[in-house]
Amino acid sequence: MFNTQIILLAHNIRSLWNVGSFFRTADAMGVEKIYLTGYTAQPPRREISKTAIGAEDWIDWEYQKDPVKAIEGLKNEGWKIVGLELEDGAEKIGDYQPPTKVCLVLGHEVTGVPEDIIKLCDDIVYIPMHGKKESLNVSVAAGIALDHLRNSLNHD
Repeated sequence: MFNTQIILLAHNIRSLWNVGSFFRTADAMGVEKIYLTGYTAQPPRREISKTAIGAEDWIDWEYQKDPVKAIEGLKNEGWKIVGLELEDGAEKIGDYQPPTKVCLVLGHEVTGVPEDIIKLCDDIVYIPMHGKKESLNVSVAAGIALDHLRNSLNHD
């Protein structure tokens, strides 16, 4: 159906509402699976369900405490790991051409994707900011990035 397969990995996300939003956005963007790692909360939780509006019931997901283990497994299966982070050398999301199998990595709402995970990423992308703030809410950023990944090669 799509030219690009997408997985989402959310590491150390504090807000249960952001986690719920990931599920709902994953459904809208045709994400195959969500990995929840670190201290990211997992369903069932009322706060997640309130934002996901049921998407947590049909979106495939898995919890792994160690994100490195999850990433190494995905790499062995041919997935390219793409971090969403403000980082030297990162590529503007609008210029990025995704591979056919991509895992988008999101990090902590304030501190971002940890350096040990950044080092495992095949590519790093960022969303340009045009206002005074340097970043977006993590679930909003996920939506923007997933929309680009989904629509850059797919014209559905």
